[in-house]
Amino acid sequence: MTKIVHVAVGVIKQDHKFFLTKRLADSHQGGKWEFPGGKVEENETVHQALHRELKEEVAIETLTCTPLMQISHDYGDKKVLLDVFVVDNFNGQAKALEGQQSGWFSLAEFATLNFPAANQAIIEKLLKNYQ
Repeated sequence: MTKIVHVAVGVIKQDHKFFLTKRLADSHQGGKWEFPGGKVEENETVHQALHRELKEEVAIETLTCTPLMQISHDYGDKKVLLDVFVVDNFNGQAKALEGQQSGWFSLAEFATLNFPAANQAIIEKLLKNYQ
């Protein structure tokens, strides 16, 4: 039975741009752009995981976040459960801290980027909500 990886995902929004990071080449779905976040650890709430991961990964302190959606996706070799939040109230300047590429992108620019399949539903929801 394939283990399900529970992930807290932050859709970091500032003005009309979204902060994305590019997965390192040797990671699962390597080389693809994604919304930052990470695994929910044992004995940790989704909100605690989101706050911790965004601080560790992109140097921001989440002040408030709004639930956007929950996604279950099966990659074949791995199943993920994504709890996705819009983060538009934070302290700090978002920047990648783990050696990956990063940047601020408009929704229109998303069409030129390669995302993991599980992120497609997030993109569709953002296009519906913010265009």
